Amino acid sequence: MTVTEPVAARPSAPLPPLAARAAAAKGSAVRDILAVTARPGMINFAGGLPAPELFDAEGIAAAYRDVLAQAPGRALQYSTTEGEPALRTALAERTTVRGLPTGPDEVLVTTGSQQALSLLATALVEPGDAVLVESPCYLAALQAFSLAGARVVPVPGDDEGVDPDALDALVASERPKLLYTVPTFQNPTGRTLPAGRRAAVAAVAARRGLWIVEDDPYGELRFEGERVPWIASYEGAGDRTVLLGSFSKVMAPGMRLGWMRAPAALRRACTVAKQAADLHTPTVNQLAAARYLADRDLDAHVARVAAEYGRRRDAMLTGIADALPEGSTWTRPEGGMFLWARLPGSRDTTELLRRVVEHDVAYVPGEPFHAGPPDRATLRLCFVTQTPQEIAEGLRRLGRALRD
Repeated sequence: MTVTEPVAARPSAPLPPLAARAAAAKGSAVRDILAVTARPGMINFAGGLPAPELFDAEGIAAAYRDVLAQAPGRALQYSTTEGEPALRTALAERTTVRGLPTGPDEVLVTTGSQQALSLLATALVEPGDAVLVESPCYLAALQAFSLAGARVVPVPGDDEGVDPDALDALVASERPKLLYTVPTFQNPTGRTLPAGRRAAVAAVAARRGLWIVEDDPYGELRFEGERVPWIASYEGAGDRTVLLGSFSKVMAPGMRLGWMRAPAALRRACTVAKQAADLHTPTVNQLAAARYLADRDLDAHVARVAAEYGRRRDAMLTGIADALPEGSTWTRPEGGMFLWARLPGSRDTTELLRRVVEHDVAYVPGEPFHAGPPDRATLRLCFVTQTPQEIAEGLRRLGRALRD
């Protein structure tokens, strides 16, 4: 009988490395914090989550039932990359009514407005290109542009937002591809760019040659003051502004429905990029949203949600002075979901959070929202997910934690 000697395992060759952009990419600090603060009893001011008890669950469920009962073959089938015609038509009509004439062919439906940022980064940004952003800036936009290899450059500003003169100087020196902005109820600060500055930003883009990506996920959630027109509607901005919208804050984030209104050549490039990403946004979700818009009064629903969010903002403003140390400052948003605060001196809100969560309350430190040197004394508070009573209790906990 012959005994076969075992063959020694040969060492495996190392695998090729990750792409440089993937190896250098950072995860979402906000999502990392949310994972830590999900335990029972936590009052979480860290998330950017709409209040689930305010969803029109009955109306949305009825829209899905009707679509699946009346057109199941279409609802469950592949669709066009650009989006379902019924939804594109409804979105175009809503945009036109709000002061920006739009046809259905100018709209590309996306899987959430976050996908629109990824598509724009693919279509516009070469590695090493400069991209201008607000300071501080929506965190997921920083991720999208950084993953594309962009040099992300913050534009100086103040309590009213981007400084147009600083923008003009940076466009001249950096030769950027685009400016990304959330001009209405900005994430994370809650501030709104005034009309005069919007006109000035449009003028800089027209004079210097610059794309503007105007992200508007919160604009309909106004509970105080007068609406300010989109930058896209100002003179000089029409042929170079991409307007992004979303149903996540006004209908339901789980539907993952966003859209972009963009000039033809850029929209076509984003459509090709979307074909490579996911072929199309889920058909059943698009048809359900279109049915909801046809059968229900979304504007009335949003008005009810905004009114309740206004009460919750007031609850946070009522208690925040007692919660934060003397000398702190904070914004007073007229809408949206967020309040931005700064603690006095050189306090580090990232380090403080380790102790704060022990009191079963949480916020988002301001550090990850900065493309440049961060202001470590800043933090973001979301005021819409909790009731006024929960907000009051959360601020009491925050005050105790910061005093301790």
